[in-house]
Amino acid sequence: MTSQPRTWTLLGADRNPYESDRPGGLGGHRKSRIYGRLDCPGARRAIARGGYVANRVFFLDEAAAIAAGYRPCAVCMRERYDEWKADPIAFAGKRIAWPGGLRGV
Repeated sequence: MTSQPRTWTLLGADRNPYESDRPGGLGGHRKSRIYGRLDCPGARRAIARGGYVANRVFFLDEAAAIAAGYRPCAVCMRERYDEWKADPIAFAGKRIAWPGGLRGV
């Protein structure tokens, strides 16, 4: 019997979900449009309280999260958050390239 390859549902730059053969490197919250590390203490606390999981999304990397209009988490990505806070428009204009270009843009 041939096993199906594992896939993960990620959110693309166009904010639409797609199946990927690679797991997401960052997590996010759909309603607040915040992204951060998968081990973020703030996200873990929110998950433990409940209600957060229904709005949880995953991104291949930071470039996809930024392109989708999400901002960095102030808890687990403080330096990136400070950069965003200082100039959100300039930060959003920074499209961090990855091999294959921006998905959905």
